Amino acid sequence: MAEREVPSRDTLAVWAGEGDPTWEGSTQVPVVHSVSFGYRSVDDWLDVARGRRPGYIYSRNKNPTVRAFEEKVRQLEGAEAATSFATGMAAVSNTLFTLLSPGDRVVSLRDTYGGTSKIFIEFCPRFRIEAVLCETTDHEAIEAEVAKGCKVLYLESPTNPTLKVVDLARLARAAHEVGAAVVVDNTLATPINQSPLELGADLVLHSATKFLGGHADALGGVVCGPAGLVHDIFHFREINGASLHAAPAYLLLRGIKTLHLRVARQNESALRIAQFLAGRPEVGEVFYPGLPSHENHEIAGRQMRGFGGVLSFSLKGGFEAVRQLLPRLKYAHMAANLGAVETLVGIPATTSHVECTAQEMESLGIPTGLIRYSVGIESCEDLMADLAAALDGLG
Repeated sequence: MAEREVPSRDTLAVWAGEGDPTWEGSTQVPVVHSVSFGYRSVDDWLDVARGRRPGYIYSRNKNPTVRAFEEKVRQLEGAEAATSFATGMAAVSNTLFTLLSPGDRVVSLRDTYGGTSKIFIEFCPRFRIEAVLCETTDHEAIEAEVAKGCKVLYLESPTNPTLKVVDLARLARAAHEVGAAVVVDNTLATPINQSPLELGADLVLHSATKFLGGHADALGGVVCGPAGLVHDIFHFREINGASLHAAPAYLLLRGIKTLHLRVARQNESALRIAQFLAGRPEVGEVFYPGLPSHENHEIAGRQMRGFGGVLSFSLKGGFEAVRQLLPRLKYAHMAANLGAVETLVGIPATTSHVECTAQEMESLGIPTGLIRYSVGIESCEDLMADLAAALDGLG
C-alpha cells in the first residue's frame, strides 16, 4: 500500500513535532529545563540571535521541549506556524493585544468564555479599544456590526458553557470583506472535531490545559496561523513574558498523543448522556450541539467532525436543585476545569465565569443555575447511572 501524502490526525497526534533527532536517541522528547543555551563561537551565537539559523538562546523566547509541543499542534491544525503561552488566557490576551491598538474595534459574541469576556468588558475600554458583543447566534447582527468596520472578529465555537455554535465560514467571509482578522477559540472542539483554518479563520487558539493536555496536570495555551501573524504574536509574548515552560510542555505533548482516542470516547459518551438527560423529567433543558433539538445542530453538523465532550443542562428545580445535585455525583469532580480524563462538573459562577460578577453574567446571558458537565473517559453506563441516582434523589 502506498504511503499517504498527509497523515491522519490520529497519526499526527502521536508523531508530529517529534521527528528531529533527540538526545542520546531517546524516543520521547526530553524536558529541557535549561534557562539559557551556550555557544563556543560568537559568530554562531549572533547567527542564532539574529535569526540567520535555527537555535536557542533563552527559554523565555524559545525552548526545545516547548517547540516540539508547538509543532505538534501546528500540524494538527494544519497551520503555517504556532506559538505557545503559559496559560490559555495568555494565548487569548496576547493575541488580542498584538492585533488591537487604541482606536480599534473588535466584534465578538456574548457567550465567550468568562475570562475572554472580561478582556472585552473591562480591559479593552481602558485601552480605548471598542468591543462590541453580539447575540451569539444572530448571524445577521454579527455581520451588521462587522460591516461597520472592525480590526478583529473574535469567535468561540462551541461556546463555553452554553454550547452555542456559530457558522465560522459565513462569519469569516463577512470579516474578510472589511479586512478584519478572524480569531477562533477551538478549545471545546479540539483539532480532532473542527478545523477553523479550513473554514476561513486566520488564527486558531486553544487553552491547552483542557482537551489537548487531557489530564488536568499542566497549564498552557497555543495559537496557530500564518507565519507572519504568529511571529507578531510570538514577539509580543516573548517581551511580555507569558512563556510556556518545558515541564508543562512535556506533559501537554504526552497528553496530545492520546487526544484522538480520548475525544472519540468523549464525543460518543457526551451524545448519549445528552440524550439521556433530555428524557429526564427533572431536567429543564439540555445544551449539546449533537442533539437535533439544538438551535445550531445543522451548522455543527456541517463544520464539525464530532460534537465534543462537553454539555450543559438546567434543572427545573432551579439553583436549589443544582445545589443538591452536584454533591450527589460520585463520578464527577466539582472543579473548575474541563476536557480531562475524569468527568468534571460545575456552574458558571465557579468555573467558566468565576471572574465575572453576577451582573456581568446576567448581561452576557449566562444562567447562574446552568450545570456544565465535561465528560471523561469513564464507562458511559456508569456515568448515566450516577446521574440517574443523583436526579432520583432530588427533593
